[in-house]
Amino acid sequence: MDDIFSQVREGNSLNVRIWLDNTENDLNIADDHQQSLLHWACFEGHANIVDMLISRGARVAGTNMGDDTPLHVAASKGHREVVLMLLQKKVNVNAVNEHGNTPLHYACFWNFELIAEDLINNGALVSISNRCDETPLDKAKASLVDSLQEKARQLGQDVTKVPYEDKSWGTTFKVRTNATLSRNFGLDMKQLNLQGRISNNHSGDIWRGTWQGNDIVAKILNVRHCTARMAREFSEQFPRLRIFNHANILAVLAANSQPPHLVMISQYMNLGSLYHILHGGQADIVVDVHQALKFAVDITKGMEFLHSMEPVIPNLAINSKHILVDNDFTARINMADYKFSFHEKHKEYSPAWMAPEALQKKAEDINIRAADMWSFSILLWELTTREVPFSHLSPMEVGMKVALEDLRVAIPPGTSAHLSKLMRICMNEDASKRPRFDAIIPILEKIYADYSSGR
Repeated sequence: MDDIFSQVREGNSLNVRIWLDNTENDLNIADDHQQSLLHWACFEGHANIVDMLISRGARVAGTNMGDDTPLHVAASKGHREVVLMLLQKKVNVNAVNEHGNTPLHYACFWNFELIAEDLINNGALVSISNRCDETPLDKAKASLVDSLQEKARQLGQDVTKVPYEDKSWGTTFKVRTNATLSRNFGLDMKQLNLQGRISNNHSGDIWRGTWQGNDIVAKILNVRHCTARMAREFSEQFPRLRIFNHANILAVLAANSQPPHLVMISQYMNLGSLYHILHGGQADIVVDVHQALKFAVDITKGMEFLHSMEPVIPNLAINSKHILVDNDFTARINMADYKFSFHEKHKEYSPAWMAPEALQKKAEDINIRAADMWSFSILLWELTTREVPFSHLSPMEVGMKVALEDLRVAIPPGTSAHLSKLMRICMNEDASKRPRFDAIIPILEKIYADYSSGR
């Protein structure tokens, strides 16, 4: 197969799909100009490939070397179907590139009237000036100016020109793809610059640093002595954590399996874990019901993908501590929290989220998919209540009481009937009667959609 960029540009959707089905291929990969696959699909107007990439988790807010987003590209090429797809994803319609141009600037310059109207209907401002002090209307033909200006006024826009302001120094956050990261299996420790320890727990020390010019976190596994057997098992199990082509999974980028340290690195998520967001007292982050439901949908989609793999990945505890949140408030399952075979086998540090049978039986006797569904039900309860399950008890007490004394979370009064029913179904005492993630995704999406529309 030719390189994937050629396949995308030529519109070969079958080959693109085959390439994406390989979980180690990064759908946010970029060329030398930081043009991602989504940028090129938008450039050529291949709507089916755009839809495929977006559904697999391509970053719709990623920028190329000139700070163009995919929406800039689609608008400048007149591909209205693609523009509408991107607008449905709630992209930043007023994103500016290095010249200060918004997508509306390009739609006006090339006289794409319908696209210009679509952009304005979705919040594009006609008054933003670029570096040359030109608004989108200044770029439009005279025949288009009056109609666009009137539409903007009808939508309540102030059409007074807003002077260009250079915000590239940091007042405006721009999301770039991480496609410049090379996906090396082996990590050259000399390339890793550790800047400070963020936290430490039973599984390892978490450090913030840089690698290949990108912000990363490095997890140094907590092992007393790295033996040859541990290094071998680490090397055998690590590749399954390199899942790059799903929006709700945070892959491990690279790893070092050479003693004395076993190290994994992942993309840095500056919003931290879902647990920290829900319980860390961050006043500047508000998780309302709408956002909580969105997190729940994200997690179910990530889990559905992981459960579609054969064999299913074991030892990946599902709880809010292991869910990280991206800058666009997308929840992502952190593969670096995988529990390797050489980790402590009989100690559980977050039993509050674990299924009763997972606390009672041997690992080989547990239905992993059903146990993960129980864990998700506790996570859904946590998102609903904003409480830590069984916070008044020590982890040991929780584990004993859940396993032997039928300790269970109580769904509080006032919880919506649909969510209450879903939690009870997912928390069925009979593991064989718990649903699969592909079955509950449409249910949660319907609850989310109903709440979004006020029904």
